[in-house]
Amino acid sequence: MVSFIKDEVIPNLHTGNWNDEIKDRLDSFRRESVRQPVVYVGITTSSIVAGANNTRKAIEQYLDDNAVDADLVCVGSHGLCSHEPIVEVQIPGKTRVAFGNVTPDRVSTVLDAAINGFVQPDQAMFQYYSDILEPWVGIPFMQELPFFKNQKRILLKNAGVISPDSIIDYIAHGGFRALATVLRKYTFDDVCRMVEESGLRGRGGGAFPTGTKWRNALQVATTERYLICNADESDPGGFMDRLLVESDPFRVVEGIVLSAYAIGANRAIVYIRNRYNLTVERIKNAIDQAYEVGLLGFDILGSGYSLDIEIRQGPGAYVCGEETALIKSIEGKRGMPSIKPPFPTEWGFNGKPTVINNVETLANIPDIILNGAEWYSSIGSQTSKGTKIFSVNGNAAQTCLVEVDFGKPLSTLLDLAGGVKEGREFKALHLGGPSGMSITKDELGYPIDFDELREKGITLGSGSVQVLDNTVCMVDLVKYFMHFIRNESCGKCIPCREGSNRMYQILDNISKRPVSNEGHTTLERFKGVIQLETLAEVMRDTSLCGLGQTAPRPLLKALKSFRDEFEEHIFDRKCRASVCRDLRTFYIDVDKCTGCTACAKKCPTNAIFGTPRTPYFIVEERCIGCGICQETCKFSAVYFK
Repeated sequence: MVSFIKDEVIPNLHTGNWNDEIKDRLDSFRRESVRQPVVYVGITTSSIVAGANNTRKAIEQYLDDNAVDADLVCVGSHGLCSHEPIVEVQIPGKTRVAFGNVTPDRVSTVLDAAINGFVQPDQAMFQYYSDILEPWVGIPFMQELPFFKNQKRILLKNAGVISPDSIIDYIAHGGFRALATVLRKYTFDDVCRMVEESGLRGRGGGAFPTGTKWRNALQVATTERYLICNADESDPGGFMDRLLVESDPFRVVEGIVLSAYAIGANRAIVYIRNRYNLTVERIKNAIDQAYEVGLLGFDILGSGYSLDIEIRQGPGAYVCGEETALIKSIEGKRGMPSIKPPFPTEWGFNGKPTVINNVETLANIPDIILNGAEWYSSIGSQTSKGTKIFSVNGNAAQTCLVEVDFGKPLSTLLDLAGGVKEGREFKALHLGGPSGMSITKDELGYPIDFDELREKGITLGSGSVQVLDNTVCMVDLVKYFMHFIRNESCGKCIPCREGSNRMYQILDNISKRPVSNEGHTTLERFKGVIQLETLAEVMRDTSLCGLGQTAPRPLLKALKSFRDEFEEHIFDRKCRASVCRDLRTFYIDVDKCTGCTACAKKCPTNAIFGTPRTPYFIVEERCIGCGICQETCKFSAVYFK
């Protein structure tokens, strides 16, 4: 296979003009039509959690037990995380058809039907469209489903379709043509200019123009430059870059090579979290295969340009999302931010000009090169070009990974996730993780656009989205984010270190009932609340790096949009979502209580009194709101208010 790629495919990779024999062989890797059954199973971190490895083993066992001559191909994720494990089947003459939630006990049912050509419409999720193959009757095509129809999948077009372990699969689907074209036709400056004209901006949260950053590094007179791919996705609930790498790692590798070429760098580093085992495995395998066929290393494609890529695994510190802290971590030092300027494009890794882009930003480059800057700039809004990948989870009806073009309303993200779970009411859409903001129902009409949202005081963040419903307490949510920031602060500057700790203490205080309503206890409670907003503004304005500067965002936005919930906690000592257990007051319905004594025996503070076989009651002063009494009661006699 290596010799076939090096000797037959690569020489004409930039034009795609191969002889009929090579074309036929590449067609076989595209699997537009097959000669024997092919079974595809999505294997990513999210699907493994759902049991995909067990499903794969069950498929192998089925094929072996039934002596079925079929190929088993591991692919990535379509983004339908709530429907995983997803299994797809393609038989000769028929289109590829997908089945959701295929647990090991369903494998035989699914494969019996698909391999024998008798799939019922209610069994399958969707089928692929083909001009040359016979479709399945009654099964919708992929692009007819609202989930796919309302997306613009450019970066995710191969996700869930090709094998992330095979470089020839990626090449057969058009991969590395952009690299071959650039090395033969364009200079460093040409690529920088093309990316500038495309309007591509960083997808890590800062939204800085990518081409401008590259040119700043290229213009520095030096003998050595570096490109760093930031794959250390650290937002709780964010999995955009992770699933992109696991589903289409060769796209990321091609983007790295093109970007390194544009700035004249001969060394690139992929910085990734050490706990992301499958992600590390996929990107390492992609890099190794690229070296093997001559698309990395010395004198790539005979162009005279050389590039080496290495992987550096970080400890998983949130602060290392800041550029200077990330560089320190790669250098083997403690991840702590430095004062800027000088910026990394002037003085970065090892004191040399360094460009840092995240995975999604780099993954855009191959399509920009192949289709042109004008094509890319025609997608999206006036100031935000292209598409954006979002991971949507929380209280959404379905957890998913989606790609939408800029300019679409924020409500699109909620619609793609199917809204909130059945029986719940929508409360907010939280964008951007611990440093993000919660968007109310009235703000869902705002467009997905960096500048327009910024004008309204909203940040888009890196793409992590949590759907919040009426079971979420905003005070508790903000307290969680502040607890996270407090623990992740590097401690270098006082506003972040002390401010985050003090803000957490105040939020924790108002989510509990005061020990006493008299004296200094009540005074301290209200004094802290009065200081809360001022403290957040000081922290925002005086912290050293982006972590401290953006940390107060969730609080400031929540105080603006959900002030009534904060006032309820402060004045009424009530949590409407019943999440803050220290504000809950339990009582026993005397009409339902049978006096079985079960709750009294389990109560950790002996707050429940009564006589056996007669109704019991709860002493509020002793109750800590743990809820054990409610869990223990078999007669549903315990309630809280």
